[in-house]
Amino acid sequence: MNGNNIYIEKNNLLDAYKNGNADNKKMLENLFGKEMFRPKNVMERVKTFEDALKELGDNHPFVEQFCFMELNAGPLGDCRDIIAYLKLRIITAALNEGWTPQFTEDEYRYYPWFWLYTKEEIAKMNKEERKKCVLFGGAAHYGASAGFADAYTASAPSDAYSYVGSRLCFKSSALAKYAGEQFAAIYFDFLGK
Repeated sequence: MNGNNIYIEKNNLLDAYKNGNADNKKMLENLFGKEMFRPKNVMERVKTFEDALKELGDNHPFVEQFCFMELNAGPLGDCRDIIAYLKLRIITAALNEGWTPQFTEDEYRYYPWFWLYTKEEIAKMNKEERKKCVLFGGAAHYGASAGFADAYTASAPSDAYSYVGSRLCFKSSALAKYAGEQFAAIYFDFLGK
């Protein structure tokens, strides 16, 4: 302490916030601002769907559309895929932090990529590898089709195409990998039956 000044190391301040009760946290936020205590890495901030909702805020169009659908779905039958798509739009927007694809020639976009395994391959996996697996079904016609991604081969294996939608793309491969692993259950509802 020097005169009227008090010096606090940032790590000590962050620890006090982390370990404080709700009143202490509110006081520290009022003194130093909420941004001081917000994790810088979006993957640390968005770990659940609820985190993604908070990240975007109630007035974001995707959040408003999701809330409208959730409140007004009524007796539509099984619409898990539709709800999952609305959730994935929110998660994608939150993780991309305002970035949207411009579809320019030099722009890269990334998607979670899921491997398809046979029952025999899954049986050979250890417990940790199996945790990363999500089971879902699809149709087969000149290749395999599962709604989100479509693998197609014609005439020879050297003539292979892969089609993926662009609405749920990410600005980096790290975000795509994170989303595919962290939100696998929601992707399952979107892709599966």
